[in-house]
Amino acid sequence: MSKITAFIDGSIYSQSVCEHAAWIAGRLEASVELLHVLGRRETGSAPSDLSGNIALGARSSLLKELSELDEQRARLAMKRGRAILEDGEAAVRAAGIEKVSGRIRHGDVVETVAEVEEGSDLLVIGKRGEAADFAKLHLGSNLERVVRSSHRPVFVANRAFKPIDKVLVAYDGGASSMKAVDAMSRSPLFAGPSVKLLTVGSDTTEARNRLADAEAVLRGGGIEAASEVLPGQPETVISERVESENYGLLVMGAYGHSRIRSLIIGSTTEAMLRSCKIPVMLFR
Repeated sequence: MSKITAFIDGSIYSQSVCEHAAWIAGRLEASVELLHVLGRRETGSAPSDLSGNIALGARSSLLKELSELDEQRARLAMKRGRAILEDGEAAVRAAGIEKVSGRIRHGDVVETVAEVEEGSDLLVIGKRGEAADFAKLHLGSNLERVVRSSHRPVFVANRAFKPIDKVLVAYDGGASSMKAVDAMSRSPLFAGPSVKLLTVGSDTTEARNRLADAEAVLRGGGIEAASEVLPGQPETVISERVESENYGLLVMGAYGHSRIRSLIIGSTTEAMLRSCKIPVMLFR
């Protein structure tokens, strides 16, 4: 891995994103690029209804004022973005990473991901952004869109950074969880922390065989992992195990079912992101 791309804004998660990106970069000897994306909300004024009984001169004057206001908002957004990036770069350097840079991009976050991910090995994003509703545990509005659209692993940072020494892998034998185990076996990031594979469901021979295969893949990469099968609902069992055994990172496949199915019965991925108070690394 040579480059990590981290998305930061003005939320309280930005410090954690920077510190997690630095921690990962240190273990992988990678560089860090910080991105601050400016969308319409930051740079545009609210739509105005200029119809009705307004004289032409007054309307022209109002349009000019709105244009000037937009220009001022855009300048302030750029200044704020540069300040956010400067603070982020300082945080990454304070963690011992010298190869760090920052960029401001205009447009949609998902479009930005599509443009930058080809040159990046891992994306880091906060669980929630500036506009999230903390009281209702809402996820950041861009988080699902980023994870669903990205072809790279996505590391979702929690609110506060803590070095990771225990990793729990939610393993269901699906394509995305198999991809996660394969990536772990080839990454220095997972050389050191203790690793456990957890399958939630019926304790069958098939489930045990799948876990044994995953253990073998990790062992081939020098990672000794324990495994366990537990009954129950995945979102409940996994979150309880994360808390009771003090895991520092949850690794899992992301969005294994269609959007329609998720709308009908919910998404385990989103449930894990909401309930787990630790970082989650997602593979698609």
